[in-house]
Amino acid sequence: MFESLSDRLGKIFDGLRGRGALSADDVDAALREIRRALIEADVSLEVVRAFVEQVKDRAIGAEVTRSVTPGQQVIKIVHDELVAVLGETSVGIDLNAKAPVTLLMVGLQGSGKTTTTAKIAKRLKDRQKKKVLLASLDTRRPAAMEQLRVLGEQVGVDTLPIIASETPVEIARRAEREGRLGGYDVLILDTAGRTHIDDELMAETVSIKDVANPHEILLVVDALTGQDAINVARSFDGRLDITGIVLTRVDGDGRGGAALSMRAATGKPIKLIGVGEKMDALEDFHPSRIADRILGMGDIVSLVEKAAEHVSAEDAQKMAKKLKKGSFDLDDLRSQLQQMKKMGGMGGLMAMMPGMGQMKKAMAGANIDEKVFDRQIAIINSMTKKERAAPDLLNASRRKRIAAGAGVDVSDINKLAKQHRQMADMMKKVGKGGMGALGGMMGGKMGQMMGGGGMPDLSRMDPAQLEQMARQAGIDPNQLKGLPGADTPAPKALPSDVGALLKSSGGPALPGFGGAPRFPGLPGLGKKK
Repeated sequence: MFESLSDRLGKIFDGLRGRGALSADDVDAALREIRRALIEADVSLEVVRAFVEQVKDRAIGAEVTRSVTPGQQVIKIVHDELVAVLGETSVGIDLNAKAPVTLLMVGLQGSGKTTTTAKIAKRLKDRQKKKVLLASLDTRRPAAMEQLRVLGEQVGVDTLPIIASETPVEIARRAEREGRLGGYDVLILDTAGRTHIDDELMAETVSIKDVANPHEILLVVDALTGQDAINVARSFDGRLDITGIVLTRVDGDGRGGAALSMRAATGKPIKLIGVGEKMDALEDFHPSRIADRILGMGDIVSLVEKAAEHVSAEDAQKMAKKLKKGSFDLDDLRSQLQQMKKMGGMGGLMAMMPGMGQMKKAMAGANIDEKVFDRQIAIINSMTKKERAAPDLLNASRRKRIAAGAGVDVSDINKLAKQHRQMADMMKKVGKGGMGALGGMMGGKMGQMMGGGGMPDLSRMDPAQLEQMARQAGIDPNQLKGLPGADTPAPKALPSDVGALLKSSGGPALPGFGGAPRFPGLPGLGKKK
């Protein structure tokens, strides 16, 4: 969602990084571009003005003029102010109240209230082991109650039985009684919406609030709404005193203005963001991580959390043992492909890695089809157990049979076999500690995706080669700092508690970050040198 804003700010900061000293005119010119970028991203004008003023006050002071790297210091100031606008800390749903804790979902029609209600219920059931009851109070939209009932069945959560003749207030009373008598921990009420804000909608919602006495009132807002999101947020907050905001469709092509505006305009935290259509596509909103993404700094902590969530410690240990032996068969390759898909594919992973924004753009420009993962998994599934364990058995007749079973050409089987051979060889080197993990990944999986010729092994290149390659690709060489082979240390973009986070999660992690355990859950990431 923040991609266009991130691109604009990246170009502005590229012009600042290369300067040894910044004059007041330099800062003013950069701030004008930042103001224009924020306005184009649909950020509210009043928020833009306040933001630019805050940055200017700090950027023309001693904090920058006495800094060894003025350009980098300005970027840090912009980062800090972005975090301040988005909210200093992450705020989750508060369940510290007498059971059943009531959550009231409000918002305009079409913002995704009903789906978000089911997502929150699934999240509370799966992560916090809460017993949840859902109740639809939407008596106006056709099949709204039936929709919530179906979603409740999908996520394994109880829903209040439907009685067609009841009013929303009567349903709220019955839901509260059922929640109390049924021993439920959480009661979530899904209210009706309108296509626009009107007195009738507000009066009905206020009546429900008076009866239900909710502990949390969550405003659900579509991230694609644009500048009008502020008016929506202020209207609901003025009448209902909302406790938090849930942004939906953050995975869409919106320009991000709603997220940057609503927190500043209402003072109420954004608690959750919807990042997809699936029932588990709901994430906590972390202001500092979002600011990192906007400024192209990546989001390693989220990447680590995804790894811990999708790769069990047991699977990681099994893979580590196989790597020690230098063993890597087609079952292992299938497992790696499936894990990468779960973690967002190559594009999703690159977006979270510091300094890899240009690489992601290069991949996008090359029109790389990430559905290749699905095809490769289908090919492996079409093989017998014996063939997966011993790929050398794949002669011409077997490849023809597998291609017919997977619905692909024999050439696709050949490509996969070649890719596996290269990765198996790479895994043997990793098992012996002979290759940098990141360089191995780049040379292996990404090299295959980018046309078969492969990419140079970054771990074996000296700094001069890296810089020359970067300039030829139109990439700022500073973005390569910290990659294997560069002569400067990796940027300190990681919080100090990453190691503790990994240990507490019990899951594996990416290699070399914060003293955390090694993570062999992706192609090329294995034992430490």
